[in-house]
This record gives sequence, structure tokens and C-alpha cells, in this order.
Amino acid sequence: MEAMLRIRAALLLSALALLSLLVRSYSQEIQIANAERRIDLTSHIVKVFLTLKVENVGTSPASEILLAFPPSQVDHLALVKAAATVGKRKKKSYLSLDVIPTELPDAPNGTKYFSISLLNPLSTGETATLEVLYILTHSLEPFPAEISQSESQLVYYRDSALILSPYHIKKQTTFFKTPSSKLESFTRVEPTNHAGAELKYGPYENHPPYSFLPIILHFENNNPFAIVEELVREVEISHWGNLQITESYRLAHAGARHKGMFSRVEYQSRPSISGVSSFKHLLARLPPRVHSVYYRDEIGNISTSHLRTDPWKSELEIEPRYPLFGGWKATFVIGYGLPLEDFLFESPDGRRYLNFSFGCPLVETVVNKLTVKVALPEGAKDPSAVIPFPVEQHLEAKYSYLDIVGRTVVVLEKNNVVPEHNSPFQVYYNFNPIFMLAEPLMLTSVFFLLFIACLAYLHVDLSLRK
Repeated sequence: MEAMLRIRAALLLSALALLSLLVRSYSQEIQIANAERRIDLTSHIVKVFLTLKVENVGTSPASEILLAFPPSQVDHLALVKAAATVGKRKKKSYLSLDVIPTELPDAPNGTKYFSISLLNPLSTGETATLEVLYILTHSLEPFPAEISQSESQLVYYRDSALILSPYHIKKQTTFFKTPSSKLESFTRVEPTNHAGAELKYGPYENHPPYSFLPIILHFENNNPFAIVEELVREVEISHWGNLQITESYRLAHAGARHKGMFSRVEYQSRPSISGVSSFKHLLARLPPRVHSVYYRDEIGNISTSHLRTDPWKSELEIEPRYPLFGGWKATFVIGYGLPLEDFLFESPDGRRYLNFSFGCPLVETVVNKLTVKVALPEGAKDPSAVIPFPVEQHLEAKYSYLDIVGRTVVVLEKNNVVPEHNSPFQVYYNFNPIFMLAEPLMLTSVFFLLFIACLAYLHVDLSLRK
């Protein structure tokens, strides 16, 4: 038995060693001729645009390209997208590419990888240009951590002047865009150039794989750090022609915590100086043809909201009962109705499906935990959801007015949601139209029995006689 275990362990180690050698040889067959990275720090959501010109210098075709991220960024990584560029200048077009997480056995210092699948294998000597977008949340650290009402908010951002990559990079440049030209300090790695609200690192030439050069930026950022700690979004389908949406928010300001006393007089008399990092209104982009909109909290209806509609979109501007400073929180509920024909369709195989938008309608917010609940009509069977990114799914049961057997609820859960997750998703189900008669028949039966009871009461003589 021990001999067999030793043989299996030896085979496993040999396989891992062979895979490691294959990965090393693969990384030597690809090199990056030019890399340009642009990092947008103008809000609390960090957006990184990466342009890579990759070249196959090996002897065999390459079908995938690896992206490397340090462990400190993986925990804050919300989204990774990639596209291949086709054509030049005005005729340039973009073709979306699949990006999936990948584990490698020889990852140095806990480096995490994503694999980009190319549309066509890259032959020896060929080049391809890739456009990559990845988004980081909770990556700006307020410093100082506490500020008074009249102080501006300063934040730290930590990164590397060199792009972390498993490939040799011949030439690379990194640009940082800050909200203003007020830059307190930054790490200098020559050549470095600071002009206005832009900071440039590079160009740097001929750096080996896994080169890393830590840098820190300390700058002013007074944009609202709006974080939705939890959002529960309920979508209820009624085949009688309405789609009812109810959204429960737990909102927080994730910037530098407020210290000292709050002065309402100073806040209103000096709005450009007092509380510049706070926010007192948010914008929600809703679907067109919205109706029956309400906005309330535990106390009741909140009247400080403005709804603007047109045939293409609807915008709801909301104001909490009080302005939000760093560390302050607010809870509220937004509800509205939509016409069913705009979102419910029938597939060629006879199944019905809901086509709705995933994500949070609030502009420039991060949702730590998003739960989308789609309540199907009573009698719906075999539900299935199609979402363009990984989410956790399960089913629940819900009882509403006049329900007999209850409704099936499709529950979708995802953490670390950003505005780029506002993409359509579909929920398919089978439905027999005869179930639409259940509620009318039940109401008719109840009224008929009530009529019979009243008729019997009026015609039956219950009095006692000799």
C-alpha cells in the first residue's frame, strides 16, 4: 500500500513539473512588443485600460494570452474584459474575447492569472493587438482616515510603475489620470513626468517577466465614495400586463470618516468649501415608460426626488433625508412599475423569458452584495437563468396575494458589482396559460359562495315558534 502511494505521489510531482516546464516554455514563446496602460483615478472606481501588442517569437502557434495580477489587486477585481482590434484608424473594430481565471502551479508570490482566448491561433512571427479593461474597487485608501467638515479628502493609490506580466516586455508606458492637478506626493521612477492632472511613468524598455516596481500616489479626490453595502432587487412578473420592481438599499459613504460636529448652517452657506467630499443626491437610470415610482425609508415617503422621463430613458434624482459624510449610512426603498410587453418575450421553442438588466441603476456606485430575485407567475415551471458572467443561483418559493401553490423565485447573487455589470440577462420558464384563470375562478367562487350564504340567511327562518 505504501509503495502504491509513493508511486502515485511521484507521478503527481512529475506531472506538476512537466506542466511547470510547459508554462515556462510557453511564456518564452510570447513577448509583448509594446504595452500602454492608462489608469483612471477620477472616481472611487479605478478603471484600467491596457493596450498590448503581443508577438509570437516561438516555433508553435499560441491560442491564449495570460494576464497577471498581484494578490492585493485580485481581492478588489470586479471585472476583466478583453477585445482584439481589427483594422486600422477609422476602419478599426473590436471583437470580444473570452476571459477566464486560470491557475498555474509556478505562480510567484501568489500571482493570479486570467487567460484570454484568441479568435485565431497566433502563428510564428505574427502580432496581435489586444485591448483589456479591468476595474478595481475599494482600492483608494483615505489618508488621513478622518477629516473635518471643511477639509478636502486625500487618498492613497498603490500600484506598480511596471506592468506585471509573465512575458518579456520590450516597451511599456503607464499613465495616471487624477481628479485634479493637486497631487500631494508620488513615487518617482525615472523617467516620470507630471503635467496637470496626468502623471506619466516611462517609457521603460526591455524588462523581464514578473518585473514589479511599487509606487504610491497621494492625491485629492472629493468625488462621492458611494457604496451600496447590500442591494436586494425584486422583480415580480404578472401576466396581466405589469412588471413590478422593488429595490431595497443600504447605502454608505466609504470615504474618510467625518470627525467633529456637523454644522447645517455652514454646509448650506459655503457649499463649495464645507463638506466637499460629501454627497446629498444620487442619480438612478431607470428603463423607459416607467410608472408608479415611489421613494421611501423607515419613516415614510421621501419627497426630495425628481423624475425625468422621455421615450428612451428615465432618470430619478433622489436625495436622502440628510447629506452623507464619510462613515455615514442611509437605508431606503425605490419601487416602480413597467409595462410587461417591453421585457417579456416568447422564444422559438415556446418558452417565455424575461429580458432585464442586471446590476444597480445608481450611477457610479459599487455594490458589495447584490441579490436579484425574479418572482415568476404562479404555475411557471422549469426556470433557468442566462447571465453573461458568473453568479450564484438558487430557487425559492414566495406566496403573494391570492396565491394557492406559491410562486417560484429565481435568486441571483453576486459580490463586488460595478456599473459595467448593467448588462441584460434572461430568465426562461414554461407556463400554461390556463393558470391565468386560477385567480379569477377563485374570486368568482368566493363571491358565489358569499352570495349563496347571504341568500340562505335571508330565506331560512331560524326563529323559535310554539
